[in-house]
Amino acid sequence: MMKLCYCGSEKTFDKCCEPLLLEKQRPSSAEALMRSRYSAYVTKNAKYLNATSTTKIPEVVFTALDTLQWLQLKLEKTSETEVTFCAYYKENGVIEVMKEHSFFVEDEGRLKYDSGEILDINIQRNESCPCGSGKKYKKCCGK
Repeated sequence: MMKLCYCGSEKTFDKCCEPLLLEKQRPSSAEALMRSRYSAYVTKNAKYLNATSTTKIPEVVFTALDTLQWLQLKLEKTSETEVTFCAYYKENGVIEVMKEHSFFVEDEGRLKYDSGEILDINIQRNESCPCGSGKKYKKCCGK
């Protein structure tokens, strides 16, 4: 059985983000770029992240991200140039969430991540646990 893509698209990785990460295809939309960048964070693909950003990401950022275990991506709102998402991760045994409103631009004929605004959010006790157990957060990792 093929592995589902990290981005949560319900497609298999080889049919979803992998061709983008291998640069065999280019993302067709801001949503596709956001999904592929999330998968790049999960797979620690710094080359792809830098190639799809208007600014180079410092190596120290990638080193700091090595301690994270990415759990889930939820897209809330998308347009041609903007995506609002929540990315769930585990760090030092604690599940956290980051919410960002991201902005994308056309740069040298390629869609790229330009900037993002971090939004305040907490994991809600009654939402499904990001660990994938199927239980509510309060009955699982949110104890």
